[in-house]
Amino acid sequence: MHHPGTALSSAGKPALDPITVEIVRGALRSAQLEMGSLLERTAMSPVIREKQDYFTGLVDRDLNLLIGTKMPSGGRIVPPVLKQYPISAMRPGDIFLYNDCYGTNGAVSHSPDMVFVTPVFIDDVVEGFVFAWAHFIDIGGSHSSSTTPDTENIFQEGVIVPIVRLCQDGIINDDIFRMFVSNSRFPEIVRGDVRSMIAAVQLGERRLREILERFGVERAYGAFDSLIASTERTVHQRMHAAFPPGRYRFADVVDDDGMGSGPLAVRMTMESDGERLVLDATASDDQTRGPVNFLMSSVIPSMVFGLFMTAESPDLLPNEGLLRNIDELKLRPGSILQPKYPAPLGQRATTSRRVHTTCYGLVGVADPAKGHASSSAYSLGKISGIREGSGKSYLKTMGFGVGQGARPYADGIDAVYYIAQRNFPVEFAEMNYPVRIRRYGIHLDSGGPGRWRGGCGIVREVELLGDSATLMLRLTNCIHPPFGINGGMSGRAGRFTMNPGTPRERELPYLAEGVPMERGDILRIETPGGGGVGHPFDRPVDLVLRDVLGEFVGIESARDDYGVIVDLDAEAVDLAATEALRRERRWPTKLVHRNGYYDEDGWYEASFKLKETA
Repeated sequence: MHHPGTALSSAGKPALDPITVEIVRGALRSAQLEMGSLLERTAMSPVIREKQDYFTGLVDRDLNLLIGTKMPSGGRIVPPVLKQYPISAMRPGDIFLYNDCYGTNGAVSHSPDMVFVTPVFIDDVVEGFVFAWAHFIDIGGSHSSSTTPDTENIFQEGVIVPIVRLCQDGIINDDIFRMFVSNSRFPEIVRGDVRSMIAAVQLGERRLREILERFGVERAYGAFDSLIASTERTVHQRMHAAFPPGRYRFADVVDDDGMGSGPLAVRMTMESDGERLVLDATASDDQTRGPVNFLMSSVIPSMVFGLFMTAESPDLLPNEGLLRNIDELKLRPGSILQPKYPAPLGQRATTSRRVHTTCYGLVGVADPAKGHASSSAYSLGKISGIREGSGKSYLKTMGFGVGQGARPYADGIDAVYYIAQRNFPVEFAEMNYPVRIRRYGIHLDSGGPGRWRGGCGIVREVELLGDSATLMLRLTNCIHPPFGINGGMSGRAGRFTMNPGTPRERELPYLAEGVPMERGDILRIETPGGGGVGHPFDRPVDLVLRDVLGEFVGIESARDDYGVIVDLDAEAVDLAATEALRRERRWPTKLVHRNGYYDEDGWYEASFKLKETA
């Protein structure tokens, strides 16, 4: 068996025509899309059904990824299963289950992500695998939702399931099933989600088997190899063009861990000698008490870079070819990116997003003209309480979109929840939970000023209609907002406010559990915007006017940040006054902006001094 990430020999494989390769490409995409559609139609939890917090993938017999969701959050899913259950012990109809983060070296990075894996047999031989993982609404632990900011170890984040055989010969092991479901506060939802996940991997198994049977195993593998090689070749060329020989450093920052241990820096150095790329993250800060630790699989940076390098090539499959672009990754045990067991992991999304933006920052250091600005991690809120009448518990998960960082050729996208996921619709929230959405709109002036503006965050106000409840809150990039690059300015921070505009108004913590909420209370959420790219005074005045009229940019920000004088009554720009203001006030810039401009070395070195000024 080949190790994942190794090239396969084409010796003895039948020659393939391009048409066959394209048909196989379409069949793999179709299989994955079908799995996702099934999950969205049958899952009980809104986290899977509405928010689409899941990942599906097909893997070949050599453990190479054939296609996966375009979301850099998971590691090598199948290899841990083979360590516990060798192929010789597998049978058709087997489905394996786990969520053990530490036991699988970060194949999943927090406990609510439940993994389902099934082998694909052709003539009694395992010729591939299908997997899916999804975020389950609650798997026990100290607080509802199993992702509380209060945890200090992984045991408080819910039941830990080692790799077990959930189904044998297509039949669920009822003992394992009942034990797992009984650990949730919402057993009916979890019971339905388990069955939905089983159905999804069974469908994927059927579709991959059909591909192998239709084309023949070796012919299909010739197409698989060709598709992987195409992605790998493109990524390799673009990575080495992005990182010519040299040494590049970048850092980004997590505000806090919810326990006062912040700020916490992710630091990376990329070294290129023209042949090999070595990424060193050992200088990242130590692991922390709070649950923002990120047990990062070794393939995550490769996937981040791979998706980045293929963003303009939608014909390329997100497959094993994404994962071969970094020749060596260095991590330090005991750091925030390689925490030691049993450090908590439940809020690791705040740190994983900083991994992404640090990788993008490295691209900008190597070539400022290609730099992408930073984005915040999506904001999160959860309301838990008891339904009137029935006395049953409810958990309302609220994901809030944020502004995305600008690109060197376009504005950042406004109000995006996450790479491959969706926001919860207002209608869904009001129909299913005791809440009323009083306001939902764009967070004015939150996007970082630049030639290309950072995307704006959102404002949403949620009123509690039921009896008292408690809140879990998460908001990032408020102390250290998403950076701007190549002259662009950082995005603007967000905040949580209870009962805004009343005598009872108070600002809430950025990361907290158990915040009380009473009937009639209103929670206002204002999320951060993304950073900008390029000097704000270089933004065309017609775009600034459009943003002002669309209520993305305020008239004061248009004047102070963009140097544009807008006449609101006339809905026009005073061009003479604008030209004079821009000549008079244009300021010098450096590579990166966050609460001031920094050059490459100054930015990296400043990340070591943040605790001194916190």
